[in-house]
Amino acid sequence: MNLGSDNLAGVSPEMIAAISRVNEGTVAAYGADDVTAGLTPLFANFFEHDVAVFPLTTGTAANSLALAALVPPYGSVYCHQVAHIANDECNAPEFYTGGAKLVLMEGANGKLNPDALAAAIDAATPHNEHNAQPAAVCLSQITEVGTTYTPDQVAELAEIAHARGLQVHMDGARIANAVVHLGCSFADISWRAGVDALSFGATKNGALAAEALVFFDPAKGTAMPFLRKRAGHLISKMRFVSAQLEAYFTNDLWQTNALHANSIATKIAAGLGKIENVDVLYPVEGNQIFARLAEGTFDKMAASGHGMGHWDEADRVVRMVAAFNSDVGEIEGFLADMKVASGA
Repeated sequence: MNLGSDNLAGVSPEMIAAISRVNEGTVAAYGADDVTAGLTPLFANFFEHDVAVFPLTTGTAANSLALAALVPPYGSVYCHQVAHIANDECNAPEFYTGGAKLVLMEGANGKLNPDALAAAIDAATPHNEHNAQPAAVCLSQITEVGTTYTPDQVAELAEIAHARGLQVHMDGARIANAVVHLGCSFADISWRAGVDALSFGATKNGALAAEALVFFDPAKGTAMPFLRKRAGHLISKMRFVSAQLEAYFTNDLWQTNALHANSIATKIAAGLGKIENVDVLYPVEGNQIFARLAEGTFDKMAASGHGMGHWDEADRVVRMVAAFNSDVGEIEGFLADMKVASGA
C-alpha cells in the first residue's frame, strides 16, 4: 500500500472525461473561453459570496501569487513554522512578493496560537519603518500535520489579524478534506470566518493539475491578471484546467473523493493505535497520519512493498497520506505487515 503522498495518486475518471469534453475544435485562449468564464458564477454559488477566481496549475503559484497580491515587499507574513509556504516552496512567496518576510511561529498540532500571534504582531509595530510591516496571516487547511482549524478558530485568528490591519490568506491545498471532517461548508471556514484570499486546491483530491486562487473581495484581486502573467502562470489553454474545476463541483466529486481518503486514513490510524511500538502523534482530522515507528520499521515496511514518507527521519517519524483512490482492501495487509515490522 503506497501512502507516500496523495500526489502519487492518479486522476479521477471524471476529471479525464472533463478534459476530453473540452478537447474539441478551437477555443479562445488565455482564459477567454466559456468554461473559464463560468467558473466565477460557479464559485460564487458554491461559496455563497461574490468572488474573483483565477485558475492555476500549482499550489505554490496560488500561495505565492495570493501573498503577492496582499502583501507589499516590505511586509511580513505570519505563519506556522511547519507551514508549506515556509518549508516547501523554495522561497517562492518571498520571490513573488518582492521580498516580504515570513515570520515563523510555534503552535500545538500545527496551528497558530491566537495569543502568541497577537503578541508577535504587536511587538513589531513600535519600530515603524525600521522593521518589516505586519501585512498578512497565512493558515494551512488542513495543517501540515493533518489537523484542521475549526471555523471558530479561523475566525479568532482572522479577528486578531483584521483588528491590526492584516489580511488573511488560507492555503487550502487539502481544504476539501477539512470540510468533510468538520461537517461544515467551504464558506464557513473561508470568508465567513474572515479569510480574504483562498488557495483552493483540487490536485491532491483527484485533479490532474487544477488549483484556483479565490478572492472574496474581488477588488483585492485587481492586480492578479498582471501578477499571474508576469509570473508565467497565465495558461494559454486554460479551458483544460477550468474543466477540471467545473467537474470537481459536479455531483459533489470533491466530497466523494475527500470522504474516501479521510475514511481510509481513519481506519489505518485506528489500526495503528492497536500496535505496540507505533505512536500516532496528532489527531487524524483529514487524510494524513503521522506516527513514530520503532527502529528499522520503515525499512522493513519498504521491503514489504509499502510506501510511506519520512517526516523526521532522525526521530523515526513518518507521514502516511491516503488518496481518493486508496484501496480499502489493502488496509488489513498493511496493518498486518506493520505489526510484524514493528516487532509487536
